[in-house]
Amino acid sequence: MKKLIISIFGAAVLFTSGATNTEASTINTMVNNMTGIPYKWGGTTMAGFDCSGFMRYLFNKYSIELPRTSQQQAKTGTPISKASIRTGDLVFFNTTGRGISHTGVYIGGGQFAHASTSKGISITKLSNPYFSDRYVTARRVTGQFMYNKMLGKI
Repeated sequence: MKKLIISIFGAAVLFTSGATNTEASTINTMVNNMTGIPYKWGGTTMAGFDCSGFMRYLFNKYSIELPRTSQQQAKTGTPISKASIRTGDLVFFNTTGRGISHTGVYIGGGQFAHASTSKGISITKLSNPYFSDRYVTARRVTGQFMYNKMLGKI
């Protein structure tokens, strides 16, 4: 009886918790499992990633093919205002002073995942002063079906 009550309570928490916990079970879990993988210029594998290689790897898991570079990726999909960013949207930054040079994926909670040159795969707040000052744009490359899949709704 105790196990039944615990199971029912657990199911109630799951069904009433909203998207945050659902998100944590899909793309966020994948990102969390990859945190710390080293940065590697031109890297596209679990041995090491650069920022655009990491995006290609992640989105390939959802059958979405992205171009190779962050500049090319910034031309795909649909432009999204910063206020409209949702989980799975690509975010782009000018870190060199010469146009788009860095990308990441928004994972909710005001955070994005990216391949940092100093930390490897990491999660950073969009409000981080370094990235906030260098933010350029966001793009939506997922349709509703893949968005739901990223959230674990499918």
